[in-house]
Order: sequence, then C-alpha cells, then structure tokens
Amino acid sequence: MSTSVREKTPYPTTSSPVVAWLNDGWITTRRNLIKIKRVPDILVFTTLQPIMFVLLFTYVYAGVIDIPGSSYKEFIMAGIFAQTVVFGSTYSGSAMAQDLKDGIIDRFRTLPMSPSAVLVGRTNGDLLINSISMIVMMSTGLIVGWRIKSSPLEAIAAIALLLLFAYALSWVMAFIGMSVRSPEVINNVSFLVLFPLTFISNAFVPAGTLPGPLRVFAELNPVSALVQAARELFGNTPPGSAQSDVWPQQHPVLAVLIGIIVMLVIFVPLAVRKFASISTR
Repeated sequence: MSTSVREKTPYPTTSSPVVAWLNDGWITTRRNLIKIKRVPDILVFTTLQPIMFVLLFTYVYAGVIDIPGSSYKEFIMAGIFAQTVVFGSTYSGSAMAQDLKDGIIDRFRTLPMSPSAVLVGRTNGDLLINSISMIVMMSTGLIVGWRIKSSPLEAIAAIALLLLFAYALSWVMAFIGMSVRSPEVINNVSFLVLFPLTFISNAFVPAGTLPGPLRVFAELNPVSALVQAARELFGNTPPGSAQSDVWPQQHPVLAVLIGIIVMLVIFVPLAVRKFASISTR
C-alpha cells in the first residue's frame, strides 16, 4: 500500500472547516459521554463523592468549628463545591494519559478529523461530569439545611463561575496528561498540586484563622478567590466577617474571571500544540 495509513483525508469540500470542526467536536464529546454510560463506575464515583464530602463536613465538623454570625453549613458549601469541581477537572488529564497508553490517540491520528476536536470532546465530557456533581452536591446541601440567600440570577452566576473555572482547569490537566507517561503519574501530580491549593485556602476555615505564612498563601490562592466568589454569589458570606486587604479577596468574581481567561489563553493553544507533537511520534 503506497499511501501511509496515517495520511489524513481532507475535509469534504461541501463542508466548511468550521462546520467540520464543530462536527468533530460533537463526535468526540459524544464518545466520552457514551464511555460514561458504558463505565458506570465513573458516574457512581461522580455522585457518591460529593454526597460523602457534604455529609462529612456538615455533620462531623459543624459542631467543632464556629463561624460567628453564620452556620458552618452555609460557610462550608462553597468550599465543597470548589474542591469537588477542581478535583473533578483532573479527569481530563488522567483520561488523556490513559488514551495515550491504550493507543486511542494513534487511532484518532488516522481519522480525517481536527486534532483540537479530541481535546474539546474530552473537556466537554468532563464539564458534564462536573455539572452532575454540582446538581448532586446542591441537592444534598439543601437536604442537610444549606440555603441560597441570594437571587436566582446570582446563584446561577455562582454555578456558572464554578463550572467555567473547572472547564479552564481541565485544559491545564489535559496538557499535563499529555506530558506524562502514565495515568498514575498524572494522578500523583494532581494530588500534590491540588491538595494544598484546596486545603490551604478559605474553603474550610476562614483564611484569617490561619498562621502567618499560610494565611498569606490562602489569601492569594486562586481557589480561595473561587470559594469567596461562590460564597458571595450564593449569599453565604458570614455577616461582619473580616475584610481582607488582598485584591483577589476584595474582588473575587473579577479575579476568578481573569484566572479563567488566562488559563484558557495559555493552555488551550499549548494543549493543541502538545497533541500535535505527540501525534508525530
């Protein structure tokens, strides 16, 4: 056979490149959604973990952590939301590493499709997983006594901000997943990076209660800005709480939006370029 099996056929002339790209993105997204159906463990883990975190923090720690002017249930929920979607975004990295290990990426290389569509489908699939997690967490939170004290539009804005942050972080993790040699490595790297980001923050205790260096780190932590933004938009900010003099804590919504844009601008092209480079090995 004179023609290489890796030679891609061009897009049909009847379709514009944009239409072809959108179609490729939808096909790869659908592939990841079907995978969730065929591997129900993913969905089980997606639903059970949020329930476990909500019950653990609202019942185990609520009696020992005092939040002046508010209840710990109202204070903690934004932190649980942020922690869950942040860790949920790591699936993009481990899934890309697994596809590389299994040779799925080599199969994609032989198809007449846009390379970036593979990444779009991967991150879109994980956005759905995080959306399911948000629904489960909010439902569980409402059952245990958490309440939204803001307007419906502000609550929707909080949910959108959390999911957009997770989506942008998925591109970061996809890039890292293509840069390592096995899914086990990406899991370890994600844990080492995201564990301190989520726990050394204002997610579970007020940042002002932390000792000096940890307080500085927590106030500058992007996860703290995400938590503070969600807390304000849900109307769960404790009344009379101390105001931080750090800009991300004073303007958390704007800080998170800037962070989302920066991650997308930097890591979308990096991930696409990385995918192209590994496709030529």
